[in-house]
Amino acid sequence: MDSHSQQTLLALIRKQRTAALGTLRNGAPEVSMVSVAASKDCTRFYLHISRLAHHSQNILRDPRLSLMLAEADDGTRDPLSLARVSIQGEALRFEEGSPEYEAGKSAYLDKFPDASMNFSLGDFSLYFIEPRTARFVAGFGKIFNLILHNFKEVGSVSQD
Repeated sequence: MDSHSQQTLLALIRKQRTAALGTLRNGAPEVSMVSVAASKDCTRFYLHISRLAHHSQNILRDPRLSLMLAEADDGTRDPLSLARVSIQGEALRFEEGSPEYEAGKSAYLDKFPDASMNFSLGDFSLYFIEPRTARFVAGFGKIFNLILHNFKEVGSVSQD
């Protein structure tokens, strides 16, 4: 992947606040919108979600999922030229008090400081998604298939 495409992917991961989350419900795909934060090195994505939500219930039954982050459409370009990444992986829940939980909570609250109250609610859990594979579209005709080690490379790129 060229440097410009890496920068585009890094900006997309770091700036987007919401993502489409695809889970399985009764064997069929179900998509919902979630707030998402990434680790500094972009190798993990954090979700803080309520067990009352369908997507949480789906993850508890089958942790396989897909997460899509997409560049915002301001209406001035062909929407098919917008940058987007579709990530495949599994969701794992952090145990409260573990070092991983504290790191994920910190990353999530850095991006969503107003969500601090939700961490005191009993029905919310912190999950992380470790990407296994992904498909990144940097623009029309610029498509990359990524595997886990590629995300480490992306996270090591400095951003101006």
